[in-house]
Amino acid sequence: MSRKISVVLSIIMVFTFIVTLTNETGFGAESDRLVEVSLITRPKASSPDEFETITILAEEMRKVGIDAKVDVMPWEQMADVVWYDRESWDITGWQMTARPERLDPDEFTYNLFHSSTAETGYNFIGYINNEYDEVAEKQRVTVDKEERRKLIYKSQEIIAEDVAYIFSVNPMVNIVYNNQVFAESSIKEMAGLGIKNFWTYLYAEPISDQKDLVLNSNDTVQAVNPLYISGSVDSWITELVWDRLMRMGQDGLPKPWAAKSVDWIDKTTIRVVLRDDLRFHDGEKVTVEDVKFSFEVPKTGEAPMYKPFVDIIDVINIEDDQTLVFKLKKPWAAFETASLAKINIIPKHVWEPVIEDLKDKPENAESYQEEVPVGSGPFKFSNWKFSEEVVLSANEDYFQPPKVDKWIVRFVENMEATFGMIQNGEINFLATYLGDNQLLQQRVKEDEKLTMVSSIDLGFRFLAPNHRIRPFSDKAFRKAVAALNDRELIAALVWKGFAVPSDGVISPALEYWDNPNVNYPEAGLQNARKILEEAGYEWDEEGRLLYPDA
Repeated sequence: MSRKISVVLSIIMVFTFIVTLTNETGFGAESDRLVEVSLITRPKASSPDEFETITILAEEMRKVGIDAKVDVMPWEQMADVVWYDRESWDITGWQMTARPERLDPDEFTYNLFHSSTAETGYNFIGYINNEYDEVAEKQRVTVDKEERRKLIYKSQEIIAEDVAYIFSVNPMVNIVYNNQVFAESSIKEMAGLGIKNFWTYLYAEPISDQKDLVLNSNDTVQAVNPLYISGSVDSWITELVWDRLMRMGQDGLPKPWAAKSVDWIDKTTIRVVLRDDLRFHDGEKVTVEDVKFSFEVPKTGEAPMYKPFVDIIDVINIEDDQTLVFKLKKPWAAFETASLAKINIIPKHVWEPVIEDLKDKPENAESYQEEVPVGSGPFKFSNWKFSEEVVLSANEDYFQPPKVDKWIVRFVENMEATFGMIQNGEINFLATYLGDNQLLQQRVKEDEKLTMVSSIDLGFRFLAPNHRIRPFSDKAFRKAVAALNDRELIAALVWKGFAVPSDGVISPALEYWDNPNVNYPEAGLQNARKILEEAGYEWDEEGRLLYPDA
C-alpha cells in the first residue's frame, strides 16, 4: 500500500511541476494562442498608397483583436526579404506591374500561382492548389479562344474563393509629360499601360532644345540584368537595352521584332527567321546561336525567374544562319506573348563563361551584374549612379533608332518633389506619381505646358499573404482579412477615386478576359468577425484574438 501511495505522490508532484512550468513559461497558455501579424510596407514618402493601405488594414485588424504591427522597410530590403527569405514574413504590400507581355493573361494566371513556381519563382506566397494547377496548365494548351476564356474565368474564381491574394485596386495610370518638349502625336498609348511604354520611348519626338527623355521612379534599380527583374523600373530598362524576338504592339498583340518573321508550322512547331541587321552594343553580330542560348539558359535553372517561360520548349533547332525552329512539348496558346515577347536576347560570348562559372556556386545568374550591360536593343547602357539615376543612350545603329538622344530615369522617393521637377524641367515625363492625384490633375490644368493622360492600369495593388505559415496558411483567416481590407474605401480614400476596386489578377482594362462575377469576400468588420467565429477563432477577456483551441 505504501508503495502505491508513493507512486501516486510522484505522479502528483510531476503534474504539479508541469502545471507550474506551464504557468511560468506560458507554454500551452492563451498567450501562445494570440494572433500576431507583421505587415510589411515601403515608407510613406516613396509609396504613400501602399503605406496608407497597410496602415488602414492594420487598424481594422486591431478592431477584431489581431495584434497587427506595421513594419516599414526601404524597397531594397523589402524585396530581398520577401523574395529570398520566403518563410520569414507574414504579409506584405506588393504590386504587379503592367508589362506588355502581360496583356495576355497567362503570366498572371500561371506564374503567380502555379505550384511549380513556389520555391524560387513568382509564386512567392507559396500558394498550392492542385485543382488550380490543372486549370492553369489547361488554359496554356487550349488554342480555342472561347474555351480558353472559360478556363481563365475559372482560374479567377478559384483564386477569389481561396483568397490567394488580398486584392486592393487597379490604379488609374496617370502619366504627365511636357507638351513643349515632345510632339503630342509621338506619345503612344497602350491598353492597360497608358503612355508609359516601349513605343513612346522609341517614337517620342523632341520639338525643343531638350533632346533627352527624362522620367522618374519612386523605386531604385536593383539590377540591370536580362535574366532577373526585381521591380518595375528594372523592367523599363531591360526592355530597352535587350531585344526580343517579338514585341507587344500598341494594339496589345505580339508582332515580330528582332524576328523578321514568326510562322506556326503546326500547333507545336514555330519557325523564326531572325533579322540580319542586329548587332550587340559591343559590335558583335546577333546570331541564331545567341538566340538559342538565350532561351536555353533559363531551362538550366540558372535563371529561375525566366524558367516558366521556356519550360514548355522541347528543343530548338538551327536550320540556317537566320532561321530557328522551336518545337514545343505541347501547344501553348500564349507562347508568342509569354515567351517570344518575354525572353531577352543575350550575347552568348558574354554570358556563356558566366553561366559556366556559376555552375559550381550557390548563387545563380540572377545575382550577376555586368560591369557594362550588353544588349542589342534601341538603347545602350551608359551610366548607373546607384540611388540616383540610370542613363541609356540611343542606339543610332538600330534598325529603328529612337528619336531622343538619351533615356534617363531618376530615382525620387518623395512624390511631392516630383511635380516640382517636371515644372522646373528636371524631368519632362512624370512616369510615377503615387501622391494625391486630385492635386496632380488640378496642377496640370493650371500649367499649359503639361498634359496628363489617364487609363486603367493592367497592373494591380494587393497584399501578399504568406501561405506557408500561420495565420495566413488558414483560408478562413485570409478571408477575414480580405473583408477588413475595404477595396471601395481604399479606392476612394487612398486613391481619391483614381483607381477601381480589384478582385482578381485580370484588369478591367482587359474586358475579354476579366471575370466580373467572382465570389470575393464582402467587405465589413462584422463579416470579418463572423468568418473568424465560424472558423473556431476565439477572443480572450481583453478582446484579443486567439487561434482555435485545436
